Amino acid sequence: MAREAVRKKGVPVALACRTFGISETCYRYEAKLSNENAEIADWLVRLAASDTTRRWGFGLCYLFLRNVKGFPWNHKRVRRIYCELELNLRIKPKKRLVREVPEPLAVPERPNEMWSMDFMADQLSDGRSFRTLNVLDDFNREGLAIEVDFSLPAARVVRTLNQIIEWRGKPMGIRVDNGPENVSAALQTWAAKRGIGIFYIQPGKPQQNAYVERYNRTVRQEWLGQFIFNTIEEVKEHATRWLWSYNNQRPNMGIGGITPAMKLKLAA
Repeated sequence: MAREAVRKKGVPVALACRTFGISETCYRYEAKLSNENAEIADWLVRLAASDTTRRWGFGLCYLFLRNVKGFPWNHKRVRRIYCELELNLRIKPKKRLVREVPEPLAVPERPNEMWSMDFMADQLSDGRSFRTLNVLDDFNREGLAIEVDFSLPAARVVRTLNQIIEWRGKPMGIRVDNGPENVSAALQTWAAKRGIGIFYIQPGKPQQNAYVERYNRTVRQEWLGQFIFNTIEEVKEHATRWLWSYNNQRPNMGIGGITPAMKLKLAA
């Protein structure tokens, strides 16, 4: 009302403030957070629209802004803007069967102590099936490779592992399931020559390979299940881009809200 009196009637500021019982400081106050709030909203909208991050919830978005980008914004403030933008997705609760509590999975204490690997399957737009081989370092949840092709026999698995070892170093062990590629003589012979242990989980117990199973879900939700690919080359190109983003930009809840690259650097 004081501003309207000054603007429309030409009343002096001091007189308008005395009339309406407010201080001149209050009259001249301007919010300082509006620009920052707009910047926060812009970041959140971009994360929600990006192909690689649109499946992220609030937790990952906040950790990305705080730990990866280095913004000092408060958790409650970012959450408030996130909800005002209506970016929070409703999660439908699922009915779950009661089961025995599994034994806790061992947490490696250094890089290359234990790797995990597993296969996934999908289809191109023309119906042709392809597979992916996902290799993960359990220490920092770093994706070491996503090998993509129509067929991934044991010889191809061995070749992929050799390529990873050339730049990353040799692991002490690799945890796998009981798939035909993993129980093959070729993989076992290669591991024996390299001095690498192959640790098989029990049949029907995927929770014993929980790190890579959780990673597989992220792969499925954040890129593999988001697009229809026409060629195998498109899948390979997208896998390479997403893997770099996962390792260097995506905060991981399992390692304290930092990226795999950050944890690897801390361990150096």
